[in-house]
Amino acid sequence: MDERLPGYKGLALKLLLDAGAEIGDLVRIIKDDVVLEGILIPRSEYGDERHITIKIRSGYNIGVEVTPSTRIERVSPETKPAFIPPQPPEQKPGLPKVSILGTGGTIASRVDYRTGAVRPVMSASELYSIVPELADIAVIETEMLFNILSEDMTPKYWSIMAEAVARHIRSGVQGVVIAHGTDTMGYSAAALSFALQNLPVPVILVGAQRSGDRPSSDAALNLIGAVTAASRAPFAEVSVAMHETTSDESIILHRGTKVRKCHTSRRDAFKTINATPLARVIGDKIFMLTDEYRPRDSNRELILKPNFDERAALIKFYPGIRPELIDWLVSGGYRGIVLEGTGLGHVCRECFPAIKRAIDRGVVIAMASQCIWGRVNMNVYSTGRDLLAMGVVPLGDMLPETALVKMMWCLAQTSDPEEVKRLLLTNVAGEISQRTVEYIEPPKTVVGRADGN
Repeated sequence: MDERLPGYKGLALKLLLDAGAEIGDLVRIIKDDVVLEGILIPRSEYGDERHITIKIRSGYNIGVEVTPSTRIERVSPETKPAFIPPQPPEQKPGLPKVSILGTGGTIASRVDYRTGAVRPVMSASELYSIVPELADIAVIETEMLFNILSEDMTPKYWSIMAEAVARHIRSGVQGVVIAHGTDTMGYSAAALSFALQNLPVPVILVGAQRSGDRPSSDAALNLIGAVTAASRAPFAEVSVAMHETTSDESIILHRGTKVRKCHTSRRDAFKTINATPLARVIGDKIFMLTDEYRPRDSNRELILKPNFDERAALIKFYPGIRPELIDWLVSGGYRGIVLEGTGLGHVCRECFPAIKRAIDRGVVIAMASQCIWGRVNMNVYSTGRDLLAMGVVPLGDMLPETALVKMMWCLAQTSDPEEVKRLLLTNVAGEISQRTVEYIEPPKTVVGRADGN
């Protein structure tokens, strides 16, 4: 592999060397009757020998399969792709103050021209500088907490985020925005919902399904909607701000304990489950969608409970599951297990002895449903009633992901299994609905504009 042409080998490398091309050059590829031009970019080190990758004028990367008859011409010398953030816009005094905390993820990513992949490289201040519209909404201060992809998120990072949010709130900001990767954003939103109690102002997590250097990116609009909500929404809760639909019409705000990512790549991937979304942002207007929320109150004193015990597990039941999985967790020192059961909250009877052994050893076992909609009701069938008799805790309509996070949080608050059970069944941050209803869009109620009118 030639160091000047990383990722290229075989026939593709030979054609590029014959053309005298290097990474960053504008090249012309002539194949049969097709002519393509674009900036030559590196390929993944795991790529094959028959493709060349170029960035075309639209901003998209395309791969071109080459044959021995393919011709390549070097049109102009290297103009290496690079991202130079513009200077941040001038702050406007008198606007609400909002903190943007960076953690990584696609919203803080650009294309890695070494591999052609997307990786987190942007700081929180760069996020602000490339979305100058934020200067008309709030006075922005930024802090980069860490720079990771969301699959690398752990409960230790949840604690760091919670402590940082508390520090910024106590400094007097009107709201906090956290830029986060989308894949585990629901877990982090739930974690912050439990760790940050008695919130005086909103805490908004925001992500992007497509990085900011793509023409179809949702990053800027999501961030604008998040800052709009953080600066003047009437609620003081943890929420997630993402596209409501695939178009750029509105941002929807989901309660942090009721949100799930339901699609791998769509811009409207996030949905509120078993509840009504908190609000919608259209332009500079906020439309509240429910009357059930904790109101903003700058005089309220934040209560910080940032600790989580990682000795908890989420087990999804499936036909043929081996009960030894439960025994293994117990022998490994786990203190809590959330079962993601079928339907109303069931697992096979073959698991009953292992569940009983775990409960007898002081392990808290709770039940959520693997169904997206509805709630656990373990009184309907004998299987559920037998599990209840053993001491399994039914979690109503709590999402399994939220249930796992809450189990970790509860275990960090007390060493008493009975107190853990009590906390699990206490509605701390809207994670349990007394009655599960289908969301029907209510009439829009406007809450001011960015200029306060």
